[in-house]
Amino acid sequence: MELHHLALLRELADRGTVTAVAAATYRSPSAVSQQLRSAERALGTALVEQDGRGLRLTAAGRLLAEGAVEVATVVGRLQRSLDDLRGTPTGTVTVCGLPSALEFLTPGLVARTAGSGVVVVLSDEDVAEADFAGRAADHDLVVGHSLADAPEGSDGLAARLLTHEPLDVAVPAGHPLASRAALTASDLAGERWIGVPVGFPFDTVRIAIENRSGRPLEVVQRIRDNRVVEALVAADVGCALLPRFTTRPRPEVVLLPLRDVRSARSIVALGRPDRLERAAVRAVLDALAGAAKEAARLRS
Repeated sequence: MELHHLALLRELADRGTVTAVAAATYRSPSAVSQQLRSAERALGTALVEQDGRGLRLTAAGRLLAEGAVEVATVVGRLQRSLDDLRGTPTGTVTVCGLPSALEFLTPGLVARTAGSGVVVVLSDEDVAEADFAGRAADHDLVVGHSLADAPEGSDGLAARLLTHEPLDVAVPAGHPLASRAALTASDLAGERWIGVPVGFPFDTVRIAIENRSGRPLEVVQRIRDNRVVEALVAADVGCALLPRFTTRPRPEVVLLPLRDVRSARSIVALGRPDRLERAAVRAVLDALAGAAKEAARLRS
C-alpha cells in the first residue's frame, strides 16, 4: 500500500473530480487517471467507478480515502515530534482568509511569528460560507466566518474559534435612525439595504431582520467588499451591516448595534487534522488566536 496512492484517493474525496485533483497537484487529468489505475492494480480492487462523465470513489475507495487522513495525521505527528527534538518549529505555513478578518488579525500574527523560524504566507479570498472549508485542501489554515460556530461544510476539519465580532448596522449620518443608541428589527422594516451575495454569512442577519419585523428590506445592491459598502452608505444609498472591528470611522456613517436579532459572526480557523499536527502550523494557529484576542480587546 503506497502512501501516494492513499493521498491521491483523499484528494479525490475532498475535491470531487479528477480535473480538480489534476489542477491542485499540477498534473494532467490523464496522469491522475493513470495513477488511479496503478493504485487499483496495486491494491487488487476497484477504487473508482463511472459517475456520468466523471468518476466517483467505490466503497473501497472511500474506505482508503478516510484511512489516508489517519495516516497523514500520524505522519504530521511524527513531524511535530521531530520539530520538538530540534527545539523550535520551523517551516512555511500558508494562511488563507477573508479580507475583513485578516485586516485585524494580520498585524498581530506577523508580530508574533517574527524571527521564530516560521514563515507565514498569506492570501485573501472572500467567498461564500460553504466555500471556506474547501480552501483547506490548498492551505494549512483557513480563516473563515459564520453566523454559527463554524462555517458550513467544515465537518472533518479541525476548527478553532478565534473570536466573536459584533456586526453593526451602518446608516447614513443624516438618516432619521442615526440619532438612536441602538436599533431593533422593526426600526429597519422597509429600509433600503445594501446586502451581500446570497450564501454569504451577513445575508443570514438580513433574513433574521425581515423575519423579526415581518416586513422585507429593500435590497438595492449586493456587494462583497466592505469598503464599497461603507462608501455607498456614506452616499445615502441605503443601510447595511458592517463588522465592528474593521469599519473605519467616517463622519458620513453611523454604526449602531442591533438589539433584538443576533448580529455577530464567529471568526474561525480551519485546517486539515494532519496539517494541524505540524508544530509550525500549531504555532501560527496560537499566534492567530492571540492576535484575535488582542484585536477584540482593543476594538470592543
